[in-house]
Amino acid sequence: MAMRSDGPWDNVRARFLSEGIETESTSSTAASPWLPYLRASLNVSWPGNRLSGFQGCFNIGVRVVGSEKIRVMVTDDHPLMREGINAVIQGAEDIIVVADADNGQQALEMFRVHQPDVTLMDLQMPIMNGIDAIKAIRREFPASRFIVLTTYQGDVQALRALKAGATGYLLKNMIWKDLPESIRVVHAGRRRIPAEIAEALVEHVADDALTEREVEVLRRVALGTGNKIIAVELSVSEATIKAHMKNILAKLGANDRTHAVTIAVKRGFLDG
Repeated sequence: MAMRSDGPWDNVRARFLSEGIETESTSSTAASPWLPYLRASLNVSWPGNRLSGFQGCFNIGVRVVGSEKIRVMVTDDHPLMREGINAVIQGAEDIIVVADADNGQQALEMFRVHQPDVTLMDLQMPIMNGIDAIKAIRREFPASRFIVLTTYQGDVQALRALKAGATGYLLKNMIWKDLPESIRVVHAGRRRIPAEIAEALVEHVADDALTEREVEVLRRVALGTGNKIIAVELSVSEATIKAHMKNILAKLGANDRTHAVTIAVKRGFLDG
């Protein structure tokens, strides 16, 4: 690992290593969960996350050598997926699975018992979905950390998960290659979002979001339901449904009803 060679840094690095801590210099000013520990145990004073008298900041990826393993809970309603995730994690010496859950409600109950460092959360599950589970757990445990594991690449689902409190978002086809490092990154206090998801979020950041009623209408359109029947089901006039459809087409940049449904499915509006 490359280190700065200036004298003051060498002195501090030596003190870190004497405490069994490896560090890496970076220009990042993001806060680190290790900083309070470093201040207390090394008796080093610095404002925010900068060491007094130092130009650079310390990477939030500081890790304690020989420390306890990162404790993980796996939440997914498919047993084979849970087994696959467990198999991947078993190959990482610094990570251990302490609990499994097959729905959001069970995840909440298991979290209360085990309080894992990082929770891997599927989105589509029975009883309680992943986003509602994240919200419920974070109400009781605000410092809890989550990585969403999903097959959905849409920006809407990713945004919902991030707003709920997830700091990692990983597509399931990336698990075998990227999961252990993603767990380490999120445990260290950083975000982990695939480039394609981040690009989609940026692309649509200025878009008008569909309202809940517009999503209701579009769900029925996706089932092939006509305006008149949708109006009856939602207890509104047919003119109101037509107005909703006009807004939906404009917000999604769609040419017609079928195009609107295609866009909505791709972006994740109709998931969950």
